[in-house]
Amino acid sequence: MGKGNRPGRQEAPRKARRRFGWGVGAAVGVVVVAVVGYFAYRAVADLPGTFVPSQGNAHVQLATDPHPPYNSDPPTSGPHLPYLAPWGIHTKPIPKELQIHNLEDGGVMVQYSCECPELVGKMASIVKRYDHGVILAPYPGMKSKIALTAWTRIDTFDEFDEARIVRFIKAYRGIDHHKG
Repeated sequence: MGKGNRPGRQEAPRKARRRFGWGVGAAVGVVVVAVVGYFAYRAVADLPGTFVPSQGNAHVQLATDPHPPYNSDPPTSGPHLPYLAPWGIHTKPIPKELQIHNLEDGGVMVQYSCECPELVGKMASIVKRYDHGVILAPYPGMKSKIALTAWTRIDTFDEFDEARIVRFIKAYRGIDHHKG
């Protein structure tokens, strides 16, 4: 056998090419994962409002039934009644335990804490654009003038901002959360 016919010599270039191919494949895989991760992070980071950890979706039979306190005000998840408040415009506050079932069903609450008919009129004109999935209601005693809530999301502010309200509604309306 001559030098060129040794079994190991022809194997070496093949092994090197194979290792190079695996290395390139691994590098491409890392880049793909990084790009997907970046865009997934951006999608979550650009969501309106603030995330509030879920308190689950257990039912209570009455609004007065004992349950753990909510972790946000207005609430964004947790124990709630087994029926919905009608979608649309309300002139009386909606019990927290009722609001949450609407949020679980993909609803958005637009609430206010002020004697402010002009502001209420502006917000009502937005809520009227939706035949279901959005409620406008007073929420006395709230720290801010306006609160937007969806399942595990809240945004609070004091000055009317139509674009902010519409963006929140578009981001969360219609997303069902019956799995918790």
